[in-house]
Amino acid sequence: MNSRANLRSPLAGVLNQGAAHAGVHHWWVMRLTAVALAPLCVWLTVSLLILPGTGYTAVSAWVASGVNPVLLALTMLLAAWHSGLGLQAVIEDYVARPLWKTSLLVLSAFVNALLAASGVYAVLRIALRSVA
Repeated sequence: MNSRANLRSPLAGVLNQGAAHAGVHHWWVMRLTAVALAPLCVWLTVSLLILPGTGYTAVSAWVASGVNPVLLALTMLLAAWHSGLGLQAVIEDYVARPLWKTSLLVLSAFVNALLAASGVYAVLRIALRSVA
């Protein structure tokens, strides 16, 4: 026997059960999306605070100008991804019933995908309307 004590049962070893280390990837993606969102949220907050007007015309002109549509779409996509990962971790950790857990995970994935798609669609619609 090797120097480390093997606490897994022989059947678990054959079935390859044990730590899959999949949580490390989830943890890294959560951190990377958070780091990417930090400057984007600062940019969005500062940009909206220094906007000359608060009406629809001023905001839609700002959305359509320069790199703003790209940064806004990126912010929405990253926020939805980050939110989905966070909700997934909470649901997996705190919901015990398998049917509820699966249902909530699917619902969370669909809602976050819908939010991301809706946000990007809104930005594109405003940005492309000013071009046409």
